[in-house]
Amino acid sequence: MAELDLFAGYPAPQRVVSPTIRTIKNRITASYRDQEFYDGARENGYGGMKDDGRWAPIAHGIRDHYRLTDGQSVLQVRAHKGYLCRELHDLGLKVTGCESSHYAIEKASYPLDLVKGTILPYEDGEFDLVIAANVVYTHNLEGAIQTLREIQRVSRTHAWVTFAAYENEDDIDGLMLMRYWVLLGTTILTKADWLEVMKHAGYTGDCRFDTAKFMNLVRG
Repeated sequence: MAELDLFAGYPAPQRVVSPTIRTIKNRITASYRDQEFYDGARENGYGGMKDDGRWAPIAHGIRDHYRLTDGQSVLQVRAHKGYLCRELHDLGLKVTGCESSHYAIEKASYPLDLVKGTILPYEDGEFDLVIAANVVYTHNLEGAIQTLREIQRVSRTHAWVTFAAYENEDDIDGLMLMRYWVLLGTTILTKADWLEVMKHAGYTGDCRFDTAKFMNLVRG
């Protein structure tokens, strides 16, 4: 397992957070993962998810890091509007994307499978690489473990996931900032706890810890 950022180059502006910027009402709205989450107000989600060219260099970096060659298979779990899927496909890879949002699939720039829950409808070892950003920690702990096991199961060689995290038990401010920021984040753990969860789930792939420092969160 390596800790790395496959999405290096993705814009990370300073994000101002507080208990009054993203409230429970915003989290309820975001939970539907529909038009308001993707293309509505920023406090309800992405604030307008558009294809602005950022995914092409990220796709090149992913291919180069894992030394993927033409025809090798990639799965992106929770592929949103399919922008990364399309860029990876254009590099000659065999790409599958799955998504639980009907709205995102309708607006997608690449064909996506509709998938609900934590079970992936794919064969054991079907993919050379599985990418799952902002997926695992949206489930409760039981669901997070099941999702990691499913990612491990369908991955033949490589996998990469992200976790909502804080540094350690003394990092109370980091925990609170993450709680203020995430709309769909159900399970936020210390890095050490996530390592224990990965071990328990039998997950051996790579990861990124999304902490307050990494996300450039500041208290407003």
